[in-house]
Amino acid sequence: MSEDHKSGCPINLTLEVVGDKWSLLIIRDMMFGNKRHYRELLRSEEGISSNILADRLRMLLAQGIITKADDPTHLQKSVYSLTEQGIELLPVLAQMAVWGRKYLPVSEELGIRAQLLEEGGPKMWRAFMEELRERHLGAPPRRRATSVTSQLRAAHDTVVARQARAADPMTSADRFPHAWSAQAGGPPWQASSGTQVRSGKAAARTAKAALQRRARP
Repeated sequence: MSEDHKSGCPINLTLEVVGDKWSLLIIRDMMFGNKRHYRELLRSEEGISSNILADRLRMLLAQGIITKADDPTHLQKSVYSLTEQGIELLPVLAQMAVWGRKYLPVSEELGIRAQLLEEGGPKMWRAFMEELRERHLGAPPRRRATSVTSQLRAAHDTVVARQARAADPMTSADRFPHAWSAQAGGPPWQASSGTQVRSGKAAARTAKAALQRRARP
């Protein structure tokens, strides 16, 4: 038993490596947000500070959870990648997300991915880990109908778009009511007779006539 470890318990040893909150959130952002650069990781949802980020990145590098290399697309940047050890933490994060969604007040837009991972189960997790190996380890890409990454992103974007519509109920139909046609399936507040459409056209004709009168000598 090494003096560096408090016990040989596998849970304790794992927590000594990734038990810190910020370490797990960095791994989360690399997995689910595909954040690979320092400045991307600095823009975390939880607002990590630059000194904490730098410290945790050094620790994760030392523990073999991530690697660091020069970014071939930008000479002044470094790109971080998950190692196999890091990728195999995905089921741990997935189970944490499932537990959090079940017992804690998670937001819908940030909880939707946990819902999909729970519904997809270990089969989806394994597929996602294969995608991470391709992205981070350079594994040969496999042909697939739909990637887990795209499914998670689409589900998140759908929730965000729906919330945006709910926050701003004024749709284009509300702003421009006479652009709708009752006969073409207009909004429910519009009478089937097309009264609002006709009144809009009448107002336009009235305005046009007034302009013509003003233009006369």
